[in-house]
Amino acid sequence: MHFIDTHCHLDFAEFGDELDLHIRDAAGLGITEFVVPGITLAQSKSLLDFKQRYHQCHIAFGLHPYFLSSDSKKAMEQLWQQAQLHRESLSAIGECGIDAKCDHLVLQQTLFIEHIQLANTLALPLIVHHRQSHHLIAQAFKSVKPQYGGVIHAFSGSVQQAKYYVDMGFKLGMGGTITYPRAQKTRAVIKALPLTSFVLETDAPSMPLNGFQGQPNLPKRLFDVFEHFSSLRDESKQAIAHQLYSSSCALFSI
Repeated sequence: MHFIDTHCHLDFAEFGDELDLHIRDAAGLGITEFVVPGITLAQSKSLLDFKQRYHQCHIAFGLHPYFLSSDSKKAMEQLWQQAQLHRESLSAIGECGIDAKCDHLVLQQTLFIEHIQLANTLALPLIVHHRQSHHLIAQAFKSVKPQYGGVIHAFSGSVQQAKYYVDMGFKLGMGGTITYPRAQKTRAVIKALPLTSFVLETDAPSMPLNGFQGQPNLPKRLFDVFEHFSSLRDESKQAIAHQLYSSSCALFSI
């Protein structure tokens, strides 16, 4: 079985000198490809060198809502230029989105629409961050429809919201959250929607699985996410792994 971690921040300092070890550990479980999103302009540009060193990593450019400031409009202009310049190196646009718990909410909405426009211009999928903002994301999608789908990262929402995103051409990113007993709503979505609706992710080093709270999340934990995911489905593990891998490859042109 082969797996792709469709959302992890392997370039983060938490991995330090042990990143090669963590990538080998993941490969031993069949996790051989990774999608590494951008979060700021400077970090997005740094991913070009990171991708040269780690060919199993597929990168995206984006401005994460958490890191926006009054200078972010200028940063977005430069992100457009860099993304167009390095289009062949990119697998997606993001991590972008709307987070109701972060500042600059109006700016977030404006820049999210610009991310959608950029993704449409470059014929790339989106990696979408959300928190208490499904209604605002839907407004943005109404303003500018994403033409190449993407992933709703760390999806948490109702079956109805899940179906809306899938109908819009998106996959639902499933990660460590589903290992917690409190995640009944998300587990219900896994049971209710077609297998083609999902991809797997860790968000490493963030979003630790149940039992690993307080520790940096690791790429190899994607296999644990897969085990939990599979326990909620009727298909065989082989069929589930094959479809998740196929969906991930198709979405990110891997």
